[in-house]
Amino acid sequence: MGAEAFRDSVSHIDTSGKRVWFYPKKPKGKFYRWRTAVSLGFLLILFTLPFIKVHGDPLFLFNVVDRKFILFGVRFWPQDFFIFMVGMIAFIIFIALFTVVYGRVFCGWVCPQTVFMEMVFRKIEYAIEGDFTHQRALNRGPWTAEKIRKKTIKYILFFLVAVLVANTFLAYIIGVDELKMIATEPLSGHLGGFVAMLVFSTIFFFVYSWFREQVCLVVCPYGRMQSVLLDRHSIVVAYDHVRGEPREKFSKEEKTGKGDCIDCLECVRVCPTGIDIRNGTQLECVNCTACIDACDHMMEGVHRPKGLIRYASEHNIATGKPTRWTTRMVAYTGLLAALVVLESFLLVTRADLDVTVVRAKGTLFYHEEGNRISNLYNVKIINKTRHDMEVEVKLTGSNGTVRWVGAPHPVVPADSLIDTQFFITREAAEILEQQSRLTLQVWSNGEQITTENTSFIGPLSSE
Repeated sequence: MGAEAFRDSVSHIDTSGKRVWFYPKKPKGKFYRWRTAVSLGFLLILFTLPFIKVHGDPLFLFNVVDRKFILFGVRFWPQDFFIFMVGMIAFIIFIALFTVVYGRVFCGWVCPQTVFMEMVFRKIEYAIEGDFTHQRALNRGPWTAEKIRKKTIKYILFFLVAVLVANTFLAYIIGVDELKMIATEPLSGHLGGFVAMLVFSTIFFFVYSWFREQVCLVVCPYGRMQSVLLDRHSIVVAYDHVRGEPREKFSKEEKTGKGDCIDCLECVRVCPTGIDIRNGTQLECVNCTACIDACDHMMEGVHRPKGLIRYASEHNIATGKPTRWTTRMVAYTGLLAALVVLESFLLVTRADLDVTVVRAKGTLFYHEEGNRISNLYNVKIINKTRHDMEVEVKLTGSNGTVRWVGAPHPVVPADSLIDTQFFITREAAEILEQQSRLTLQVWSNGEQITTENTSFIGPLSSE
């Protein structure tokens, strides 16, 4: 096989094509404590946000089925989808920028898959089955009463946590009130919601009990993005090959010409994806920093400087020079800043009313008394606020009147949509073209909300 065999294989598949089951050693150290604190904060936010309400609405809601979206207590309608898309593009650019500069720091620290796997399910496994050597021995051993007991307790806890996670994610989609009704009311009235809850729970249980790191290695496309986003100046979890090579087992006798790496393999044992970080940046690495803590612990034990594995760039390790900002980093940062400014502008200028005015299909114009001409228009009005709004439409830049069908002025209830109609009537003598453009001002409570443009059809001069 040789020292370069890793270039022709991946860590999670053996030579026969079967999956390699990983038993990572329980990590400990400075970075692990920091990651634990960050994960606790992440979990606290994740599980409490669905219960936080603003004016009776959830702080966050992504109800795709009913096309109902709430971000930070602000309701967004399908007509606002372009604002959401700009935000998503900005988020993708943000992730890309962080990858260019800091590698997969997102994956190792705040990705939900990593947080739940390493900080929830893996901790349960360590508590019940012990560290990696005990887990391996238990799985390879016969089905004794002790093994059945441990496996039963573990999988029951796994499923309960999976149910909790699934319900939390459903709360973001359908709302916590709807979720409570599914959980407390008769099953017959919420069969669809119950099935969705069961499916989500089963998926999460399958992912964290069996599929595990395969999500990062096989399913998630983010790891593949590294090949086009990372360069020599990207800061990643890296092995200092200049200082560490050539490797040699630790000996109390000082030998010249050897590196600081004592080939203890602790960095490999703690890796949740089974790679050897000393082979360089690899697709499977999620920058979880477990290898940094393990190596620093060993360096302290042999009285050598820590940082043999650390956050660094290839340029930094090879030359000893500090990491500098490249043209690509500056370009990504500029693009991200522009998108943030655009998103902020769209949110600030977002109108309280969304009004769509189109001429009624299948109609031209109507002759009215007094030599006047009128056109019929269909109007769709969305009230995006939490209070009723009375709507008034004024014709600007042209003489004429607006007459609503059914009421002097429509009142649009809070957070709702209405379809209605109105006539625009003009003096025939003032109509100089068969089709002319009109500008309409939409007012509510004495304030102009928005402006709409439409067309007006009149008779030919010979009619």
